[in-house]
Amino acid sequence: MSKKRNNSGGIVYSTDPNFTLGNNDDDQSAINTLPPAQQQLRVKLDTKQRAGKVVTLVDGFVGKDEDLEKLGKDLKTKCGTGGSAKDGQILIQGDYKEKVIKWLQDWGYKAK
Repeated sequence: MSKKRNNSGGIVYSTDPNFTLGNNDDDQSAINTLPPAQQQLRVKLDTKQRAGKVVTLVDGFVGKDEDLEKLGKDLKTKCGTGGSAKDGQILIQGDYKEKVIKWLQDWGYKAK
């Protein structure tokens, strides 16, 4: 049996219509997307927990989720393959490391 902890300070329900918890900071709304020249992106190949399939990971994006999704969509379109973009990472199915680095550098990103 697991013990769940509530981080709301013991408040379960409030009848106050203007009540908000003090700790619900929107971390994503406070982060602004850095310009491409200031982004330090790392591109690597990964096979962990993917049944031996190779994926290209782009890690280190700092910014809003919408901008991450847009960059991920652009890269997936260029590669002609599937993938996902979440948690500051872009995952592209297949071995496209050299192509992704070249496209990111062409678009003004610092990629290794």
